[in-house]
Amino acid sequence: MLAAAAISRKAVAAEAGSALGVSSMMTTLSSYMSNAAYRKLPDAVTEKTKQVILDTLAAMVSGSELPPGRFAIQFARTYQGDHVATVVGSNVLCGPMEAALANGMLAHSDETDDTHPPSQSHPGCSIVPAALAAGERFAIDGTRFMRAVALGYDVGPRVTAMLGKLQYQVASHRSTHTIAGTFGSAAAAGCAASLSAQQMRWLLSYAAQQASGLASWPRDTQHVEKAFDFGGMPARNGVTAALLVQAGGTGVDDILSGADNFLQAFAPMNDPAMLIDKLGERYEIMRNAVKKWTVGLPIQAPLDALDNLIHKNNFRPDQVKQMVVRVAAGLASIVDNRTIPDICLQHLMAVMLLDQTISFKSAHDAARMKDPAVLAQRAKVQLIHDAELERLMPKLVATVEVTLLDGTILTERVEAVRGTAANPMTREDIIAKARDLITPVTGAATCQKLIDKVFALENVNNMLELRPLLQKV
Repeated sequence: MLAAAAISRKAVAAEAGSALGVSSMMTTLSSYMSNAAYRKLPDAVTEKTKQVILDTLAAMVSGSELPPGRFAIQFARTYQGDHVATVVGSNVLCGPMEAALANGMLAHSDETDDTHPPSQSHPGCSIVPAALAAGERFAIDGTRFMRAVALGYDVGPRVTAMLGKLQYQVASHRSTHTIAGTFGSAAAAGCAASLSAQQMRWLLSYAAQQASGLASWPRDTQHVEKAFDFGGMPARNGVTAALLVQAGGTGVDDILSGADNFLQAFAPMNDPAMLIDKLGERYEIMRNAVKKWTVGLPIQAPLDALDNLIHKNNFRPDQVKQMVVRVAAGLASIVDNRTIPDICLQHLMAVMLLDQTISFKSAHDAARMKDPAVLAQRAKVQLIHDAELERLMPKLVATVEVTLLDGTILTERVEAVRGTAANPMTREDIIAKARDLITPVTGAATCQKLIDKVFALENVNNMLELRPLLQKV
């Protein structure tokens, strides 16, 4: 108690002493962050936040049985430390930093987690694990947890949208996904830790020091490092920043201005004012995209298009002569003839032709990449890296043209991918996806209890209440 009081007095004194040297942008941002724990979310934002939380928890649970997830759990088991925080899909309890790292890797063990197209990021796979680990450490309630997650989405994606998203990643060779995740996770963890405005400034400085990541992640053929890059590392970074500041660590008062600041170092392509544009009015979580198909983001629109064509025209695989798929050039390069099934466009379009749908199981069945029946259909698929569609980004547009053996040409253009802000999934859609991912691991009864608990988070008094529903004994 005395130590906490001393830290509090120190923070108040520092707040008064440093205010004059802080830019208006930092003042606005840090004040917004410190007040988030007490700010009521609009009803629509609350509902979307619950959906995002469930979707990310489902990704963690299903990821626990995939190679990156199994590795993350074993790593946490080896270096578990204090029994404070939950590692999903296991019986491991460990320190909050280790739990954030492991759960972040679980959440991005494959491509089931959400995306934020306007910022070129995967926010949920790091922000939700960071909020969960910090939430357990500080015994926050469900309402605070939701507000922490929503704040993470408001901060992290704004950083990489300001930097320049995909164009910035291409030009700088830096990974926007890890930068957004680090800042978003720090904000979420800082909210759980009840940091003041001054402490939030120091938190942002610690986050900026840890902002890292290279765009080399597509070269990871096993998805283990990619799980660390997108989920584990930024979640750990964010929790580390929050714990350092909460424990009394001080830092640079304004990392956005002054000598050698973040903006100078990272040279954003867009106006830095984007960091605070419409804070409290435009909630970035509302612009988030939840994936209908448990595959890489660039394949969502093509699968939507092929699914529409199959249902409208009822053709069989043996009737197809050729399929031409057009995707934005930058996105096409991510999924063009990859060796991992759930991020290989040609393979998944072939599986969709044969199965008439894509399930979590079929998307992750590596053996089918060598199946002669799949390879025969895959040979028909041509992927075009389309410069015109690139100009429409971040809007995810794709066209699929199927030519049948009788000469018939069928074309479908998808302007709004299912699950995006322009074509959102319903609560029932989210629940159906969660059941498909969670039930094989925990069983139907536990899955239903977790779903019920998430959609009643305002009644959760302590985030530890979720532990029995997330762990696997």
